[in-house]
Amino acid sequence: MTVTIVGSQLGDEGKGALVDRWGGDADVVVRYQGGDNAGHTVVEDGTEYKLSLVPSGAVRDKIGVLGNGCVVNPRTLFDELDDLREQGLDPDVRIARRAHVIMPYHRVLDGVEEETKADDESGQEVGTTGRGIGPTYEDKAGRRGVRIADLLDPDALRERLSYVVPQKRALAEEVYGLDVSTGEHASAFDVDHLVAEYGQHGARMAEEDMTVNCSDFLHERRQAGDDLLYEGAQGTMIDVDHGNFPFVTSSNPTAGGAAVGSGVGPTVVGQGEVVGIVKAYLSRVGSGPLPTELDGTDREEELADYIREKGGEFGTVTGRPRRIGWLDVPMLRHAARVSGFTGIAVNHVDVLAGLDELKVCHAYELDGERIETVPATTEEWARCEPVFREFEPWSEDADWDAAVAEGGDALPDETQAYLTYLAEELDTEVYAVGVGPDRAETVELANPFDRL
Repeated sequence: MTVTIVGSQLGDEGKGALVDRWGGDADVVVRYQGGDNAGHTVVEDGTEYKLSLVPSGAVRDKIGVLGNGCVVNPRTLFDELDDLREQGLDPDVRIARRAHVIMPYHRVLDGVEEETKADDESGQEVGTTGRGIGPTYEDKAGRRGVRIADLLDPDALRERLSYVVPQKRALAEEVYGLDVSTGEHASAFDVDHLVAEYGQHGARMAEEDMTVNCSDFLHERRQAGDDLLYEGAQGTMIDVDHGNFPFVTSSNPTAGGAAVGSGVGPTVVGQGEVVGIVKAYLSRVGSGPLPTELDGTDREEELADYIREKGGEFGTVTGRPRRIGWLDVPMLRHAARVSGFTGIAVNHVDVLAGLDELKVCHAYELDGERIETVPATTEEWARCEPVFREFEPWSEDADWDAAVAEGGDALPDETQAYLTYLAEELDTEVYAVGVGPDRAETVELANPFDRL
C-alpha cells in the first residue's frame, strides 16, 4: 500500500523527518516531483544528513526512486550520493528514465531571468534557488527537454542537444545579452562538451544499474507486496496549480502529483494514507504574500528573530533566512482539501515553547468579508487581514523526553489544546508531533502504515 507525505504550507515543514521515521516501515521511498531545489534535513543519533535530491529513505537503507515527475541534475545527484557514502551510508537510488534532466544552460537562464525580474521592479521575482528547475519544466512542457533515457543513448543525446542548444544560445544572447561564446557560460551552450559530460553521467547510471521504467518498477514492487512511501517536495502553497501563483514552484507537490509523477494510478494513491506535514508556525523563503508575517512592530520582529534562530529557519539549499509568521489555518484548510489528508503531523512545537504570546490565524477578512480558506489569486491573498485566535503558550520547561516516551498525554496541556484545535478545524487526526529535529524526537500517536 502507499503513504503519501505532503507539505501543508510553503515548504520547510519538516517532511524529511517524518519520511525518515515512517520510511522504516516502507520498502520503497519515491520522490514524485521537484529537483535539487528541495532541501530535506534528516537527523539520526545526532548526525545530520542534508539531502536535496536523494529521497530521505536513503538514511534508512530503503530503495529510493526519483520518479518521472522529478527533474534531475546528475552533477548534484552524484555529489550527494558520494557524500552519503563518505558518511557511511550505501544509498540505493533508482531514476525514472522518463525524468527530465537539468542541463547547465537551464541554470544559467534561471539565474539571469530572476535577475531581470528583480531589476524591472515588476514585483514578479519569485525568489528561485537558481538551480534551473523552472526552465527544465518549461522545456518539458515545450517538448524540447532532455530525459534520463537520452543520457543512455549518445546518438539520441546529440540529436536532442543539437536541436535545443541553438535555441538556448539565441535566448541567452539576443534576449538577455549574455556572451556565451567565451567565459564562464561557454561550456553550458557547447553541444560537444554537453554530449561528452552528460554521456559520462549516463554511462555511470548504466554501470550502477540506476535507471528504471518507473511505472513498471513500482508496479512490480507492489505486486511483490512492498509498501511505498511517497515523498513530496516543497509545499501546497507553492504548487504550480494550487499555490499562490506566480510565487510557486514548477511542479505539483500536492498528493495528486504522486500518481502523475510516478506512473502509479490515482486509485492506488487514493486508497492509501495522505499525511499533511504542518509546521506549528509559518515560514517562507522568497517573495509573495504572508498575511500572518511577524514584521510590523519591533515586538513582532523580535519574536520572528527568536523563532528563526531557535527553529534554524534558514534554507537547507540556499542558506537564506526564512520569513516567519503565525500559523495560518485557512492555508491548512486549503491544503487538506486539495490533497485529501487522512492525518497530519505537527512539527516544531518545541520552538514555540517559552513565548509570552501565541496566536493562530483562524480566518481572513477580505474586502469586508470573512473567509476561511485561501482565495484564488495572489492579489486577493495579499489583501487578506488575519483574524487571530490566541492560545496559552506552553512552558520552556516542557518535558519533551517524557512525551516521546509516554505519548501524547504527556504533552503540555496547552500543546494538547493547540493540537486538538487543529484536528477539529481540518477534520482529521494528528498522527505525530515533532518536538526536535532528531528521528527519536517525535511523539508518534499513530503510524499511517498501521491504518492501511
